[in-house]
Amino acid sequence: MSIDAKTVKELRNKTGAGMMDCKNALKESDGDIDKAIDHLRKSGIAKAEKKGSRDTKEGIVYSYIHAGGRIGVLIEVNCETDFVAKNKSFIELVKNVAMQIAATNPISLDRSSIDEAMIAKEKEIYADQAKSSGKPDNIIEKMVEGRMNKFFQENCLMEQVYIKNSDKKVVDIMTETIATLGENITISRYTRFAVGELSISTGEN
Repeated sequence: MSIDAKTVKELRNKTGAGMMDCKNALKESDGDIDKAIDHLRKSGIAKAEKKGSRDTKEGIVYSYIHAGGRIGVLIEVNCETDFVAKNKSFIELVKNVAMQIAATNPISLDRSSIDEAMIAKEKEIYADQAKSSGKPDNIIEKMVEGRMNKFFQENCLMEQVYIKNSDKKVVDIMTETIATLGENITISRYTRFAVGELSISTGEN
């Protein structure tokens, strides 16, 4: 079917995907923009990993205030071009990640960002708890591994269950947006503030 330029432009404005990708997606979706967006996301997720090494020098700094001014988040999220930085889907992603941080208070972006001393301390605590159960060493090792995985899933932003969809993790939402927009996206740093509490910061200074 014939796809007019206006519809292609509308899809590009909504997704930030390339013109030819938008045109092909609309052809595959019989001109339905919503279906075309889904098509772009599904076809792009497989390519998202390849974009992970590309430089992200554009983006936005976003502030989110919650709970009547008692909790706030300042976050920097980067992408490859100014065009995507102004895209609604990108801005929505940044807002949702900021809300996630406000709600869950992660101590780090991912496992590699957690201080080694903290990891060692957690392992020691879990090992002592497991030993008190009288289990054999091989079972204790598996118990500690399982508890550490849970610790990472609760405290690392990228591994957390996404607050708006419990079937997905934050990393899944990031990957889907990378696939849709066609650019690498990275969270550079964030700081969470709460009245009466020490702030938690992560990323570059």
